[in-house]
Amino acid sequence: MSQPPLTDRTALGLHRARADGSAWFLQEAAIDEVQERLKDVNRRFTRPAVVTAHPDLWQDALPGATLVPEGEVLDLSPGAHDLIVHAMCLHWADDPVGQLIQCRRALVEDGLLLVATPGGETLTELRAALGQAEAEVTGGLSPRVAPMGEIRDLGGLLGRAGLALPVADVTTLDVRYRDLRHLVRDLRAMGEANALAARHRRTPPRDLFARAARIYANAFPDGDGIRATFQTVFLTGWAPSETQPKPLRPGSAQVRLADALGVPEGPGGMNEENE
Repeated sequence: MSQPPLTDRTALGLHRARADGSAWFLQEAAIDEVQERLKDVNRRFTRPAVVTAHPDLWQDALPGATLVPEGEVLDLSPGAHDLIVHAMCLHWADDPVGQLIQCRRALVEDGLLLVATPGGETLTELRAALGQAEAEVTGGLSPRVAPMGEIRDLGGLLGRAGLALPVADVTTLDVRYRDLRHLVRDLRAMGEANALAARHRRTPPRDLFARAARIYANAFPDGDGIRATFQTVFLTGWAPSETQPKPLRPGSAQVRLADALGVPEGPGGMNEENE
């Protein structure tokens, strides 16, 4: 049986169309990180592409890059690019592995895929406050914040997609807001309001968000406001190539571990020094 969709694509499109550009700090931070990481790669890329929901924002991030609209089916031709950046939209994909597979197929041999995506710690305070408030006010829970992957799970997607030399790491940004209302305003300005297909469509009780605001302020204060965590996971993987380094076969090492570490080796292997 097929899984129900995660995302209401119509609602997501409307949210993105209403994004007013006043809160692009996450996208801008991702652009800065991507540019810095590419400086560390000893490679000149001549056929880059960027998968993004905000092409105007990313068009100058990689000069000459092909801008590919985010969607379940990506407009990428096989073997057309030596670099693909999947930019801050993987969390809305119903099939994230499928997204990465499409990117891998569009890479030349030994081409690089670099993914920036919100991580699992993003908005953890908002999830907790809304969950507690809804349990108190309605006696139940409804999905209000999109699920975002943990770094270990996201890193595992690279191997499932057939990418080589996978690496995953994370950056975290703590932002202070005056109150919950201002946080929600920024989420709308980002185009990141609730677009979950399973969200409740009826109007929430009047006092739900007032209660959530009080819980948030008491549980996650930051100076004269509240704290909001934004985590970005960066994934890198390469299209397989025979020129890439391969792991050594077991038993093929030319130097003993004890010699490399400079410690004595006893009859049963390396010995720990007794106290």
